[in-house]
Amino acid sequence: MDRTEAGSRRSVSPGEAEPWSENLDDNLARIRRLFEGSSDFVILPWRYGPDLAFRSCSFFYDSLVQERHQNYMKSVLQDLLTHEVGPGTELKIDELAAFFERRGVSAELAQMRCDLPSVAADISAGHVVVAFDGWNRALSFSALSVESRQVAEPTNESVVQGPHESTVENLQKNLGLLRLRLQSPNFKIVRSNGGGESQTQFAYGFIEGKVDPGLLEEFRVRLEKTRNMEILESSYIEQLIEDSPLSPFPQHRYTERPDTAVAAMLDGKIAVLVQGTGSILLCPGKFTEFFQSGEDYYQRTIFSSIIRILRINAFIIALTLPSLYIALTTYHPELIPTILLLAVIDAREGIPLPAFFEALLMEFFFELLREAGVRLPKSIGSAVSIVGALVIGDAAISAGIASPIMVVIVALTGIASFTIPQYNFAIALRILRFPLMVSAALLGGFGMMICFLLILLHLCSLRTLGQPYLAPLAPLRLRQFRDVVIRAPLSRLLRNPVNRGHHRSVK
Repeated sequence: MDRTEAGSRRSVSPGEAEPWSENLDDNLARIRRLFEGSSDFVILPWRYGPDLAFRSCSFFYDSLVQERHQNYMKSVLQDLLTHEVGPGTELKIDELAAFFERRGVSAELAQMRCDLPSVAADISAGHVVVAFDGWNRALSFSALSVESRQVAEPTNESVVQGPHESTVENLQKNLGLLRLRLQSPNFKIVRSNGGGESQTQFAYGFIEGKVDPGLLEEFRVRLEKTRNMEILESSYIEQLIEDSPLSPFPQHRYTERPDTAVAAMLDGKIAVLVQGTGSILLCPGKFTEFFQSGEDYYQRTIFSSIIRILRINAFIIALTLPSLYIALTTYHPELIPTILLLAVIDAREGIPLPAFFEALLMEFFFELLREAGVRLPKSIGSAVSIVGALVIGDAAISAGIASPIMVVIVALTGIASFTIPQYNFAIALRILRFPLMVSAALLGGFGMMICFLLILLHLCSLRTLGQPYLAPLAPLRLRQFRDVVIRAPLSRLLRNPVNRGHHRSVK
């Protein structure tokens, strides 16, 4: 059902506390008007009691509730009522009400609803609502049973050694994966709902005693502003609570690994999970954390530290290599060794475009191929990217549009950007690469230095949930350098845990 149809049928807002009537026919009429036009909405009448003398109705969406749950709810109620009253005994409606109000249904978790908006909200959330003639209450049973992707190996954060479980699009399953790894009463989970027509369920979790109270309060204040907004995915929450929406640098991290989310919460972070989203949002995200991977803690210290240094070098290459080539060949050829300079001049022989436009053209083609590879089906996406890069690169060299060294530089830049563990951080490199190329084409190395200073000033002023984005680099916190560039041995990290989140929030 599209949003237009859903908006046309929803006429009761949560603020309109229209009471539930004792007359079943009145309730049926109002329910039919409210859910009119929904082909998957089911009204199931049934009878119970001695000689089936009493009327009742069940309301639910058959697209959210499977048939086995429907039949189970009916059999549970009938068996319980028959057992309570006894065969051949006359049942009165006040006895029925007393039965549910005092004892309830022990076999299933049931909630009593006394107004129409709460009944409508429960039905939309996948509940079976049961109404009885002569009673101004309705019973609501949670019976959501929608097929979802099963827990499998992560697609974006695969590891050689370590857990191979990934989050899925089911909120309850994801919370269970986290709770299984954090078997402590200090692990708190707070549930909430988005606003608008979607009423999307989401939850955030934290470890009491690990998270900074000021940070948690700041997060809750910002989250409160999203209460009446449509929340369809965790990225909606990210963009609504971040400090600088126009910054190219992400201020929060994503993960699809439960072990990474648990490690982040142990480090004082807040994990946000949204129904229908297969990844976890980790708040806040610092600059240095985007170079870290979950596998860093499953390998030996020396190997993990070397890999982190390699990622930092790849970050510098992906950001500066094209602009550095433009600056050296255009303004500073004296800085290039003579033999290499002769090779560059020979390779550019007959190229009609300046180095800047040559680099811009090849970067544009590379970005087209990368985007096509992402959007195409997986079975042909990788093949199209590889074949397209080879064909276009060879054709550009043969046609004299680009030099072989420029193709090598663009390829190295793309490969270096793929080594960044966080995809949203790699996007920032793709954006910033072009201003650096423009500054190098205009002013050479001096222009690059100006652009670097502007980026550094932006990073120093950037905040994430009120905390410094460059911490522990700026402000300098030497104690936390054990897990920044070089990963200290786990014996030191576990004996003296570094709680990067446990600092006062900087307003």
